[in-house]
Amino acid sequence: MSRSILKSLVLMLVLITAWIFWSGIYTPLLLALGAISCILTLYLAHRVRYFDHDVFSLFVIPRLPRYWGWLLLEIVKSSVTVAHIILQRRMPISPTVVEIEAASSDAVSQVILGNSITLTPGAVTLDIHNGKLLVHCLTREGADELVAGEFNQRAAALTSRS
Repeated sequence: MSRSILKSLVLMLVLITAWIFWSGIYTPLLLALGAISCILTLYLAHRVRYFDHDVFSLFVIPRLPRYWGWLLLEIVKSSVTVAHIILQRRMPISPTVVEIEAASSDAVSQVILGNSITLTPGAVTLDIHNGKLLVHCLTREGADELVAGEFNQRAAALTSRS
């Protein structure tokens, strides 16, 4: 079996699993729409020659559940923090924009880092350019946490070859 076909099958399996896991609704119509969506995504991936480059790597897949679990915890912690800020009478925010140097030069790792930051309430990645991420944070403490680098290190470790 060629590498391209294997990568296509793995991507299809990941897409279907993600659709079923995140959808939560299992009616025939939504399952059919999910299948169509996954097939269309796979078709578009082939049209843009996604599998011709070393962007899609099978070694990342076993690391994903652990990363997603960690990211889910970060999302919950950020949600609680933002809810706490909103519920306070004075809303103690200190909007801050920080620039973070990506720990990895890999473009995929940088995009994963930017998207992971944006998924957590209270922070939005504004720009990614030349390995630097521009991030807006709701509080100075949140910005300091990002600069400390746990997000950066985990995203880099997810896509590292070692």
